[in-house]
Amino acid sequence: MMFARLIPLALAACLCATAALAQNAPPTRIRGTIAAVEGQTLTINTREGSKVDVLLNDPLTVSTVKKVELADIKPNAYVGIATRAAAGGELRAIEVLVFPEAMRGAGEGYYPWDLEPGSMMTNGTVTGTVDATSGRELSLSFKGGNNKIVVPPGVPIVTFAPAERADLKPGAPVMFGATKNAEGKLAASRVTVGKDGVAPPM
Repeated sequence: MMFARLIPLALAACLCATAALAQNAPPTRIRGTIAAVEGQTLTINTREGSKVDVLLNDPLTVSTVKKVELADIKPNAYVGIATRAAAGGELRAIEVLVFPEAMRGAGEGYYPWDLEPGSMMTNGTVTGTVDATSGRELSLSFKGGNNKIVVPPGVPIVTFAPAERADLKPGAPVMFGATKNAEGKLAASRVTVGKDGVAPPM
């Protein structure tokens, strides 16, 4: 009888542990276009060709991006730059995100990124800018190190701007992170959506 009573307790403990792991798991980055919006469910046609449903949490933060000029990036700006390595090992930007001051410190560091195979991300503070033969070189400092990154002409450079839930429309490009909730469904509390012809390049 004691053993029989322990089984439900053990099962409950396993379910709690599974839910905790799901909540602590790294987010799944979703890129694609909105296929449909029905109530709290956002359906995405992903860039990989699959279709995925994401539950929109409440409260939900919706943001968009707007273009920034490279010349406007000054020392002490906090940025995130996705890079690919050139033949000589030089880091070359694929896209640049200028964070609002309120987001300083977000994701700080140098780590693998999934924008394209082999890409890396550097989130850090700009400590210097110089003209380079193939663009403009930004020096970035972050906890544990620093990088020099060349930003070639034509690379998308954006910053966040406010948007509304009403901007989540079929056909709009999106990029955001989603995590599995206690029921095992993908859910998101923040979505970045493209509008006015500017798509999230991240």
